[in-house]
Amino acid sequence: MAVVEVRVVPVGTDSASVSSYVAASYKIVEEEGLKHQLTPTSTIIEGDLNEVLNVVRRMHRTPFSKGADRVVTSIFIDERKDKPTEMDDIVDTVIDEV
Repeated sequence: MAVVEVRVVPVGTDSASVSSYVAASYKIVEEEGLKHQLTPTSTIIEGDLNEVLNVVRRMHRTPFSKGADRVVTSIFIDERKDKPTEMDDIVDTVIDEV
């Protein structure tokens, strides 16, 4: 199980606002049905790493289909092999320490 943070940033658009591009990329995650969480600056996706990376690839390409000239995508992968971990577990562990 992997927890992946992805940030898709369209560059070279006609407007300073990029929410329509981000929303189109976010719809890809929703359509796939993977567990996910939208944040103000990124999307967190949980699942099999290969499956998540396939979704991330589609998310990255989506702004091009909407007219963006350039897309910069950042990916942060947290994957453990010693025990199963879910995004809620990671947050709960930190909260328990507060």
